[in-house]
Amino acid sequence: MSPTLHNATFVTPIALQFDAGEISPRRLALLDAIGRLGSINAAAKAVGITYKAAWDAVEAMNNLAGCRLVAARHGGSGGGGAELTEAGREIVAAWERLVVLQDEFLRHCGSAPEDAGLLRLIRRLNMRTSARNALHGTVTTVKEGAVNAEVSLALAGGDTLHAIVTMESLRDMNLKPGMPAWALVKASWVILAAPDDGLKTSARNRLCGRITRIERGAVNTEVVMELAGGAVLAAIITEVSADKLGCAVGDEACALIKASHVILGVD
Repeated sequence: MSPTLHNATFVTPIALQFDAGEISPRRLALLDAIGRLGSINAAAKAVGITYKAAWDAVEAMNNLAGCRLVAARHGGSGGGGAELTEAGREIVAAWERLVVLQDEFLRHCGSAPEDAGLLRLIRRLNMRTSARNALHGTVTTVKEGAVNAEVSLALAGGDTLHAIVTMESLRDMNLKPGMPAWALVKASWVILAAPDDGLKTSARNRLCGRITRIERGAVNTEVVMELAGGAVLAAIITEVSADKLGCAVGDEACALIKASHVILGVD
């Protein structure tokens, strides 16, 4: 279920959603294995989990479904026997039909190069990170040193973002010019400045844009600005700093970011 599209792999695991929660793809695979093998112990080995984890999963699935999906009996070290109930068999049959349909859909995508960009975009939307800012770009240059390396990313709109990573990280991610990569920056690491302040700092990055939203709090203020290419960058500053800067929606501002505060990631 994961054809290669222009060096990008699109994976769409099927899960089953109930009002009480979700049955994950691995648990659906366990359900299928129990139906085929007639044993929770054998099914656990088939999907690569422990016997206890399999029992926990069976009990969780029965609870989520609101009815028994697996009828099983404990059998000591041998694992006992198990079989799917009618409801369990219906779920496995529906899952198998969906997998077939999904395979057909992905085969179609694999033969339609124009869909590759959309599929990569969908994959990006599923990325989760605790960093407030996630900027996508393309590696343009890599300057290697004895311990660290400077990696430059071209962002949409013509901006360039520089990051300092260790040589070990550079090798692990195999970062090279032309590769797509993510730049993650915590909002608290972003320093805001007026575009015409003439301030000289040691921050390697200066990204300018227009303020689109301001959220004031009791102590801190979140300032969100849109960069030239449409990407959004958020900064957390103190209320005092916001007042001194006189930030207002529509104003131009620049974000100063140290290269060592940029975390790089790759798909």
